[in-house]
Order: sequence, then C-alpha cells, then structure tokens
Amino acid sequence: MSDLPNTDFTQRFIFDNADVRGEMVSLEHSYTEVLTRHTYPAPVAELLGELIAAAALLAGTLKFEGLLILQARSDGPVSMLMVECSNTLEIRGLARYDEALTGMADGLQALMPDGTLAMTIDPTNGQRYQGIVALDGEDLAACFSNYFALSEQLGTRFWLEADGKQARGMLLQQLPAEKLKDADERNDHWHHVLTLGGTLSGEELLALDNETVLHRLYHEEDVRLFDRQAIRFQCSCSRERSARALISLGEDDAQALLMEEGGRVEIDCQFCNQRYLFDAADVAQLFAGGGVDTPSDSRH
Repeated sequence: MSDLPNTDFTQRFIFDNADVRGEMVSLEHSYTEVLTRHTYPAPVAELLGELIAAAALLAGTLKFEGLLILQARSDGPVSMLMVECSNTLEIRGLARYDEALTGMADGLQALMPDGTLAMTIDPTNGQRYQGIVALDGEDLAACFSNYFALSEQLGTRFWLEADGKQARGMLLQQLPAEKLKDADERNDHWHHVLTLGGTLSGEELLALDNETVLHRLYHEEDVRLFDRQAIRFQCSCSRERSARALISLGEDDAQALLMEEGGRVEIDCQFCNQRYLFDAADVAQLFAGGGVDTPSDSRH
C-alpha cells in the first residue's frame, strides 16, 4: 500500500521499560476523500473525522483479518456515523444528519444525545463479534475509553481530534505484566503516562508530528517508535456487489422494480455516491446466470 504514507498512516510505539504500548494515526488525504463525497456541516465533518481516526487506531491495534465497523446512532441532530476499516487499512465512512438544522451545535452530547456506539469485527473467516456501549462520554475519545474499560481487562485511553482538513488520534494501552511485576509500580506508571498524555491539547495533536508529540510527553521515558503503516480511502462498492443485491431480491421483484423505475434500476453507494445502473438487458442476463459484465449502454 503506497497511497500518501507521509500524510495518512498509523504508527505504533512502545515503552521499553514498562508494559505499555501506543498507536498514533494521521489522516489527511483519506479523510478529505471521505468528505468530498458528501457536504457535511463542520461539526458533523469533525465528529466523523474523530470516528475515522478511532477506526484506524483500532485496526492498527487489533489482530484480525476482515473488516472493522464502527457505528454510532442517536435520535439527535446526527442520527448515524459509520466507518469501515479493513485489516489492510483501507477506510471509508459516512454520516447521516438532519439537513433541516442550521447553526448546529458542537460536541458529541449536543449532536448525538442518548446515542449508542457499536464496534463490530467481521472476520474473513470465523464468527462475527459485536460490542455496544452508550455514547455517554464527553466526546468520542471518552466513549472509546469507556468501552474498553467495560469490555477489556487492560487499561486503554484514546485521544481524538479532527478539524475538517485532518484527523489525528493517539491510543495508549496497558500490556500484560512482564516488565513491571509489582502491581503498585505497574499502576503508578500507568497513571503517570496517562497524566502526561492528558496534557496534550487538541491543537498540539493536530499540529505536531508524532516524534515531537512523544518527545514532549515522554522525553524521560524510553519510547520506541515503529515504522508507519499507510492508510488509504477505498470504497468496497462495486457493480458486482450491486448486482448481487438485485439478485437477492428474486427475479419477480427485480423485474417489478425495473418497471417501477421506468426500465432502469439505479443503485447508489451511500459511502462514495458511485451510481450503478442496470437496464432490462442487464437484469435479464443476471437471472440467466450471465453475470454482470454486459455491454449495456447504461453500465457504470
């Protein structure tokens, strides 16, 4: 993967003398690629950017092959945020909000009151896993920290920030006790690194490179920063997937839909706004087992 690794990447770091690891994410091109597909008010674009950064941090931290899906829902001004990130760090996202609202307030609780956050791991092989937590934190970073406090044995803390142009994030996580065996010493060090991490402002997270951030926070610690792993925007929609959706309707319903739509079915991708068109010849060929690669003039 080589799509702009200097602006879009995750980067792992570890504390050599303690049982703590971290992950940092920087998103510019991939974030703006998501935003160019839709017109979002600034507060929505920023909230979506934070969720994209969280997905990239988690995909860089979790061991899985398949798809990580983050979905936040509420009955507030923003009804849904959704981000998908593969284990190869291909990412896409979208938001749903009340377009009638103007002067939208900032902040998670104003935009998504009484919401829920679902994290789903959909592996290439194996069983699908989902965990759900209330969106009851001050911001998305607090909600993710709460999620791990409830569902995991190891302490985990998130920092997330986005401004409509770039999205950044940092994660700290305890590791099983190996280097610091004494429980008190282990807890003291964990609270120490969290306290120092808490001094990082959102402005600094957006403005400074990873090396500078880590030096400012942990220059008295032995911290090792690993190579960058590039992230890129990639929508997984395709004409083939759209055709399978039509086939899943059954031939009678697909033909009825074709008639309702005046002889041409349009299937739009919610994520990237790509439109796939199927005319009568396409639909007939699909149900004749001929596949989707037809010569129809309406094909896109």
